[in-house]
Amino acid sequence: MRRLLPEPPADGIDPYDAYADAPGLRLGMVMSVDGSVTDAEGWTDALGGDADFRVFRTLRALAGAILVGAGTVRTGRLGPARLRADLRARRGGPPAPIVVVSRSLGLDWTLPLFTEAETPTIVVTSRNARNKVPSHIQVVEAGQDHVDLPAAIRTLREDLGYGHLLCEGGPALASALIRASLVDELCLNIAPTLLGGPRHTRLLDGLDAEVPLDPAALYLDEGVLFVRYLLRV
Repeated sequence: MRRLLPEPPADGIDPYDAYADAPGLRLGMVMSVDGSVTDAEGWTDALGGDADFRVFRTLRALAGAILVGAGTVRTGRLGPARLRADLRARRGGPPAPIVVVSRSLGLDWTLPLFTEAETPTIVVTSRNARNKVPSHIQVVEAGQDHVDLPAAIRTLREDLGYGHLLCEGGPALASALIRASLVDELCLNIAPTLLGGPRHTRLLDGLDAEVPLDPAALYLDEGVLFVRYLLRV
């Protein structure tokens, strides 16, 4: 990985060192140059290649907990967080828990995400939906009818001790967190490809407000640009 910003440029940057100063809530996303966050199969796997996966794994290793939306879970393709031996050693412990944020739930509780996670998965939902969650799964209740995101984030940080949170999307959850002024940093990985067409999901669909960003760092690896933006909220 090559650092382009801040100057002076430098080669051989370790992603773990580059992203080690994790803020309170970091949003990590990959997209094509024309703004698509899904590949031809409707997922992200083919967008950033090995370089993106290295940073993806690094961000997970640095996180206290990993936030995902229910739509991502319903695809059935999201498994429990796992760590390679080198990242486990640097982290000094087991992987971060996945935290599923959902108002309506309607989730398949037999998925490996809920049955095979080394660090048990947590569910964030409203008080009215709480009884839909199996008793063996830890629940964070936030809000009566809808998920109160500020309250949920406060509980995860202050009550459960997850000081550094990583949101991996999808776009609806990411947009909601930004609207609530809860995101400190956007880590945007820009893959060197154009996808075109209307069928792809765009970055932060549903965000209806202008959010100023301050570029904090820029890296290049295997054609992928890795941009760290601080949110001015």
